[in-house]
Amino acid sequence: MIGILIVAHGTLGESLIHCASHVMGKRPLYLRQLGVTVHDDPEEILPQGRDLIRFLDQGSGVLVMTDIFGATPSNIACKLLDSGRVEGVSGVNLPMLIRALTYREQPLPTLISKAIAGGQEGIISMPANHCDEAKQDI
Repeated sequence: MIGILIVAHGTLGESLIHCASHVMGKRPLYLRQLGVTVHDDPEEILPQGRDLIRFLDQGSGVLVMTDIFGATPSNIACKLLDSGRVEGVSGVNLPMLIRALTYREQPLPTLISKAIAGGQEGIISMPANHCDEAKQDI
């Protein structure tokens, strides 16, 4: 099983994990987050990230997911990457996380492709005339 680490601003990672746990009916194993605040020194957080990677890697690798590429959390995440063993994707959202959790038994390259596709496919326009059934359910 591939471990998953979310490195994101503030409590976004824990919120995503909470929502994913709700959708999946339980908190998934080997899923952790590292929240980064404006008060954190990235160099002091890096050892925590390395400890989490060691815990999460059960032999199949780790996928590191981050929110905004180029921001402090992703810069920390970049320092954790190790090609072929610890890989990363940015732009994490709930559909991406659910897809990653669903395919984490696959090889790491497949998991990355599935996660990115899930994130992209989860972003759609919601025209009002296509939401009539949802309106009736409320």
